[in-house]
Amino acid sequence: MEFVKMHGLGNDFIVVAGEQALPDNASELAIELCNRFFGIGADGLVYILPSEKADFRMRIINSDGSEAEQCGNAIRCVSKYVYDNKLIDRTDITIETLGAGVQPVQLNVKDGIVETVRVDMGEPILSGLKVPTTIDAERVIEQRLEVEGRTFTFTAVSMGNPHCVIYVEDAVNFDLAAWGPKIETHPTFPRKTNVEFVTVNSRSHTDMRVWERGAGPTLACGTGACATAVSSVLNGLTDRNVTVSLKGGDLFIEWNEADNHVYMTGPAAVVFAGQL
Repeated sequence: MEFVKMHGLGNDFIVVAGEQALPDNASELAIELCNRFFGIGADGLVYILPSEKADFRMRIINSDGSEAEQCGNAIRCVSKYVYDNKLIDRTDITIETLGAGVQPVQLNVKDGIVETVRVDMGEPILSGLKVPTTIDAERVIEQRLEVEGRTFTFTAVSMGNPHCVIYVEDAVNFDLAAWGPKIETHPTFPRKTNVEFVTVNSRSHTDMRVWERGAGPTLACGTGACATAVSSVLNGLTDRNVTVSLKGGDLFIEWNEADNHVYMTGPAAVVFAGQL
């Protein structure tokens, strides 16, 4: 198996192309290969597959063997891979995802190499039951969440995968390991959830740290940055164009009022290639 190790702001993936379908043992492979001590090491195993609806199809297996419906950093890596490896020669392409359907992508190319990627992440899902949560409400905003004696206030957003956005005084130094897994598996979230801890610095800038469902703490989360931007607008904390600073770097997020779509712009990088 040939692979390329890639990352989007430190959120890293083992990217595999050339398969016609997801292997039956993809879950076991992800657990083995994503192990940072006995494997290659990554947050997820990503397959680039043929699609009947788009230019390519993306499937993402988390490091714990579960499948993710969508991943903003992974789709940027996939987009860079297919262009840089001459699998496509257009800078406007489409990628099919499991949870968010077909997503249009614009590539910013310099000297034949993709530098940044702008992804149309689609419309955010705000209905409580569709995120999903157990809360039957049109929008879940400033909802109280009791976790082992501590009360959090969260906003629920789906970008094809579920997110729980919580505002804290200091996101950069927040104890992810203490609270992330407890909120991820809270009964309020029937399919578990990604958890974003956010501090708003201005109308155009937030800090965010993330506990990803199925992967734990990661350096960046593209869908989480999108959910953070949407939540911040819903709570009246930021404008619709916002820079989200993650541990691995910055993403620029636009929630377009005209079409209700969220647009994410950020880099993707190759680390190394190898064979197994």
